[in-house]
Amino acid sequence: MRYYVQDRGDQLSIDLSQQFHALAKEEGFKLDAESPEIVISIGGDGTMLQAFHNFIDRIPDIAFVGVHTGHLGFYADWKKEELRELVRLMSGKGDPDLLKPRIVQYPLLELEIRKKSGNASYIALNEFTLKGVDGTVVAQVDINDVTFEMFRGDGICVSTPSGSTAYNKALGGAMVHPTIDAIQIAEIASINNRVYRTLGSPVILPKHHHCDIFSRKDQRLLLTIDHVNVMVEDLISVRCQVSQQKVSFARFRPYPFWNRVRTAFLD
Repeated sequence: MRYYVQDRGDQLSIDLSQQFHALAKEEGFKLDAESPEIVISIGGDGTMLQAFHNFIDRIPDIAFVGVHTGHLGFYADWKKEELRELVRLMSGKGDPDLLKPRIVQYPLLELEIRKKSGNASYIALNEFTLKGVDGTVVAQVDINDVTFEMFRGDGICVSTPSGSTAYNKALGGAMVHPTIDAIQIAEIASINNRVYRTLGSPVILPKHHHCDIFSRKDQRLLLTIDHVNVMVEDLISVRCQVSQQKVSFARFRPYPFWNRVRTAFLD
């Protein structure tokens, strides 16, 4: 098995990474930074985002596994003390019914950013946010090429289902099961009074829909794609839709999504 380890960079994660390498060597796994079959993320959900973007050009060929160094995250099935068990199952020495991992696939967010200085494309695992740098954002939001609203406020967040438990939740968005092909649009501190009106509620769009966010004044904007920040002064528009690509996670044991939600927010 060809594998690669992405760690958070702190001493605990580095130590766990070295421990994983030693266990993997015992099982005959091959460390491969160029074309791994499985990428192990050791750290937190932010580390998984880094691993995802590091291998963004090989997403169809890779499955990810998360090891959390603190509490279990939404992209992590394993705790730091469970590395030996993980490697054992990866080697096929576990339950005969689990010799091959269950591969689950989650939808991604595709972004087409148009600027006066040129265009760019991105893929997000968690979310995309658009925020003002110097003041209120003014943006026209179209859904399927029809004007939906003129937004005024701090910004807009567009999330994937797997990212719906992150910033989107803090904005009052719905938690969406990560296998559903959809994206969610949530407003960030929108202005609603007698003059300016927005819907004020999150909107969920299915796979065959898209939304366009048009900049409607000269404004400096901060675009964030997962953990990547891009400062833009000449934005024309951003098109958001469900990507044709999906991200794969290798499940070597069951850990249902709603159990993750309960553990993260209720236990």
